[in-house]
Amino acid sequence: MFILFGTIAVLIISVLQILVFEKKKSFGKCLHIFLKNEFVVNLVSLALLTYVFKYQHIFVTKNYGTTEFIKYFLLAVVVGICFMLLCQILEGRIVFKSSEVKKSRGAKAVRIISPILVCLGSAMYFATIWSRKAFGEISGDQLLINLLSPTTGTDVTVYEECFEGPVFQTMLVTAIFCLFVFSKFTASYVNLGKAKCVFNDLWRRIISLVLSLAVLVGGAFYCYNGLKLRDVYLSYFTKSDMIETTYADPREVKITFPEKKRNLIHIYLESMENSFLSTDLGGYMDTNLMPELTELSYEGVVFSHNDSKFGGPQQATGTQWSIASMVNQCTGLPMKTPDGPNSYGSKDNFLPGACTLYDLLKEQGYEQTAMFGADAQFGGLRYLFEAHGDVKVFDIKYARENGYVPEDYNVWWGYEDDKLYEFAKEEITRLYETGKPFNFTMETADTHRPNGYLSPKAPTPYDKQYANVIAYSSSEAVKLIRWIQEQPFYDNTTIVVIGDHLSMDTEFFEDFDKKYFRNQYNLILNPVQGVDGVSESVCRNRQYANFDMFPTILSSMGVQIEGNRLGVGTDLFSGDKTIIEEYGLDTVNLELQKKSDYYNAKILNGNTVPRSHRTKNQWAEHDEKNATSATKPSKAADASTTNKAHGKTVSHPSTTLHETTVKGN
Repeated sequence: MFILFGTIAVLIISVLQILVFEKKKSFGKCLHIFLKNEFVVNLVSLALLTYVFKYQHIFVTKNYGTTEFIKYFLLAVVVGICFMLLCQILEGRIVFKSSEVKKSRGAKAVRIISPILVCLGSAMYFATIWSRKAFGEISGDQLLINLLSPTTGTDVTVYEECFEGPVFQTMLVTAIFCLFVFSKFTASYVNLGKAKCVFNDLWRRIISLVLSLAVLVGGAFYCYNGLKLRDVYLSYFTKSDMIETTYADPREVKITFPEKKRNLIHIYLESMENSFLSTDLGGYMDTNLMPELTELSYEGVVFSHNDSKFGGPQQATGTQWSIASMVNQCTGLPMKTPDGPNSYGSKDNFLPGACTLYDLLKEQGYEQTAMFGADAQFGGLRYLFEAHGDVKVFDIKYARENGYVPEDYNVWWGYEDDKLYEFAKEEITRLYETGKPFNFTMETADTHRPNGYLSPKAPTPYDKQYANVIAYSSSEAVKLIRWIQEQPFYDNTTIVVIGDHLSMDTEFFEDFDKKYFRNQYNLILNPVQGVDGVSESVCRNRQYANFDMFPTILSSMGVQIEGNRLGVGTDLFSGDKTIIEEYGLDTVNLELQKKSDYYNAKILNGNTVPRSHRTKNQWAEHDEKNATSATKPSKAADASTTNKAHGKTVSHPSTTLHETTVKGN
């Protein structure tokens, strides 16, 4: 089929060549031109398709659709025109010579402006391609927040890839364009011994200006769509009061901790998602890459979006990168575009108006540590933990300063997960020995894109490095959890294990069916509700997001929450509807993309803001239309999780409650 579309292109080019350049138009001559073009144009085009554009099995028609065939047709037209002009030059029908260029102000302006436009357009185009390849489908919020947040601690390969990719590509295209713009050649067509000028300085300036404008507009359009810049527009110029009307302020909600406070270990597994499961378990792999985590899942509670054991949260606005996921799960809020520069860039201005999980635990006397192999300065992560709850940050900087690794040690993002797990055991033991209830939060890093970091200790049964990294990470994470389960404090400890976000390793996922629903791995071990005490109506067919984990985590620790909601998140154990189940994912995502004056004033800037009394129905028509995109869960039948806000009793038989109303700091 590719050859057929290429033949059509060749026919058009051949007719053009015969009409413009050939004096003799005999059948034999025309046939010779067509056959020559047919062979060369299709051969070169197919080679470009295979070796440059990386198409595979190009002669298997069923692998490709109409779009690919049309693209090949256009490619063949370009190749055909180039080949036709090359033939005319070699046969002496087109000749070049040097000439003086016009030096007027207008001509100079075109020579200066057009390369700048090409540089800008190329930069937008190549930067978009690199961003999508490096980080996947990023949102406008993520783009802006990453640009405005601290980049200290970023893996050096990110900068290397950026320079080797969009920076170098933009320089190359601009340099080639400048060779054309500042050239002094003219072209003449020779026919019957007479030369006619067909290209001069005027044509060069016209083509330069038109081409530069086309590159600029094309690059801007591609960037606008590829990086979802519409989201940026929404976040600054359209408003929504969804957060204001659905936000349950932890400072105002009655939160009751049990008399015997429960320890919390919160493990973020970098990029760990259920796609790595085998197809029979709902994953996408022929072989299960994480059998250890699979087995572990049957010992705890998994909140699934479908009827099966394995499922996860929806990809809501402001949730799908590491720092955002942590903000979601400790505040019950999406991470939104800052309303000023560097709004996440210091301890004093990292969500000063938010009351977080760490603030609540600090008030209850918890000893807290957050551990990362990277530099916690990246993305402002250190500021989140230092500003909220005075959490000890154990990152690569701390490890160097305290002799855990040499001062010049740097593997992957800082120190690798093999060391992270060993340091975690030591730090968890220290926390336990303080005699206080403790919270230990950690995040792995070896499974970060590109291709992950493969430990020298890791077996390599799979062809792709990333698959081996995922498999090893599953095994080592479960080894840590098994160690925790053997410790004397485990009976009074809840473990939350969750993939922080979907993997951004686009190369590994390039052949995935776009319709396949990728979702994060999640598991809660040893919740006070138990495993058998949680009905399927509570943990199956749930439509939720990362921010629902904030009240859910507290609930798993035996904490009672009046109304079962904190932030915009809902306690999933309660069986109450999440905002996604209530209003639909599309509506929630659209509204969260928009500017929230309440979020900017209260959460980002810490100001006292009166709450709106508008009804929720005023910002979206959701009753039937949008709710169809969310599966409505049944209420929990288990009496241990009934809704106190509706006048019923919340009781966890194994837990004695100490009536304390928590107030945020």
